[in-house]
Amino acid sequence: MNFKNFEGKSVLITGASSGIGAALAERFSKISAIHLILCGRNQKRLENTAKICRNQGAVVETLIFDVTDEVATNEAVQKAAKSCKIDILIANAGVSSGSLHVNQDTKSTPDIIRTNVFGVVNTVLPVIELMKKQGQGQIAVMSSMAGYRGLRNCPAYSASKSFVKAWGEALRGYLMKDNIKVNVICPGFVKTPLTDTNTFKMPLLMPAHKAAEIIIKGLYQNKSVIAFPAPLAFAAWIGSILPAALLSLILKCLPQKEK
Repeated sequence: MNFKNFEGKSVLITGASSGIGAALAERFSKISAIHLILCGRNQKRLENTAKICRNQGAVVETLIFDVTDEVATNEAVQKAAKSCKIDILIANAGVSSGSLHVNQDTKSTPDIIRTNVFGVVNTVLPVIELMKKQGQGQIAVMSSMAGYRGLRNCPAYSASKSFVKAWGEALRGYLMKDNIKVNVICPGFVKTPLTDTNTFKMPLLMPAHKAAEIIIKGLYQNKSVIAFPAPLAFAAWIGSILPAALLSLILKCLPQKEK
């Protein structure tokens, strides 16, 4: 798929230094005349992603900031908007207790909420205002299969991704009148530094480049929820509608995540 309608667009991606964010940047860079604004906290890794994208023909600029810092994030968005119109935002930056190298979910809860919830909010809100002035735009937020229902093996992570999913779904309808598309991305297990810390079996583990292809195709088709792979998406949906008592019995049979 050549994604012709994305040609010449400007795409801002947070968390672009590794994992799904880097894979998205690299896939977008193959689209003709694409302009990428890559954001992250690790300058060395971010510049490595940028180099790959430039070698594939993209115009790339990089911004170093922490999405949990509301002021810094707003300043970065405004700086990006001065150099080009932001056509597409992918609010991808996120953490898990494993990536934070914390053994207990309760200890990592504040950091997970700050990044996965407020980091997304800090990024999306200023972009909404810019896109309203432009009269159009597209915003994608990174949720997860874990966001379909509260999970006992990752309480803070699943709660943070539930917020992102619900907020994104609500924004889709709310911003329709402003000609702003909103998409919620719900991946299953994707091989990234985030999942590399997992010590349990991850069914249907997918390489990041394949996930990026699915996500960009979903954005191109303006799907409300981009959930994959299909078998896990179906299982997550079933889990979201099961009675709590029955789901609790099923979840007890699942392996406990070692964080």
